[in-house]
Amino acid sequence: MKCLETTWMQDMIRICGDGFRQGWHERNGGNLSYRISQEAIAELGDQLHYDQPWQSIGTEVKGLAGEFFAVTGSGKYMRNVELKPESHLAIIEISPDGLQYRIVWGLTEGGRPTSELPTHLMNHEVKKRITQGRHRVIYHAHPANLIALTFLLPLDSAVFTRELWEMATECPVVFPEGLGVVKWMVPGGKPIAEETSVFMEQVNAVVWAHHGLFCSGTDFDETFGLMHTIEKSAEILIKVLSVSPNKRQTITTADLIALAADFHVTLNPEALHLYDEGAEH
Repeated sequence: MKCLETTWMQDMIRICGDGFRQGWHERNGGNLSYRISQEAIAELGDQLHYDQPWQSIGTEVKGLAGEFFAVTGSGKYMRNVELKPESHLAIIEISPDGLQYRIVWGLTEGGRPTSELPTHLMNHEVKKRITQGRHRVIYHAHPANLIALTFLLPLDSAVFTRELWEMATECPVVFPEGLGVVKWMVPGGKPIAEETSVFMEQVNAVVWAHHGLFCSGTDFDETFGLMHTIEKSAEILIKVLSVSPNKRQTITTADLIALAADFHVTLNPEALHLYDEGAEH
């Protein structure tokens, strides 16, 4: 089967377009990566070419040695992926020492993988280990309402988690482990990748203050759905705050505990017990 006809590649192309239409990908903003199974790689056969030079990742990911990833290209526009996927996407191979990558497919008009490749790969390494390989997608976007909240709320993971949980009943069910929040850092390098990967040990979504959101999931639908749920919750909170700094009523701690019991999820205890009952926040 041709690479562009595979289900996983079609799903990758779709999420790029869907994210753009949500308004999450201005210009060349945002990026996406997918850890491809060895079986899927074998099916591509001679469509992959191994004559490109190895290049430094900028970090070490020994846990991903020999793995292959589909990634968006640096400087590429998400809105154009649907039109010319072979020039906007790449498949890369990770070297045996986990220090380098090489392009084996795609970027037919030149270029390199996303500038935030270190963050993607370090997150993939964490998620591969802690989910026993189930998580395969890392998605980064710039959802406006969530970014706006990083100017309004304390840059504290428990605060962000609790405030977003309270905005919609589905939220504690969709992300019961909560969110991580990284204070502003220069994007693209190893330091912010390390900070993000620390949070990814415990959560599936990490906020980059004044920048955007990283989400991890088993497949494209799950990962997009997590991003979508968090941004919708942020939109509701922005609307509430624009009317009043205080909520007249909300989902309480007791309500959250009852919800968790009914849906058989374990809520992040730090966020769950952040506020005393009846306290204004």
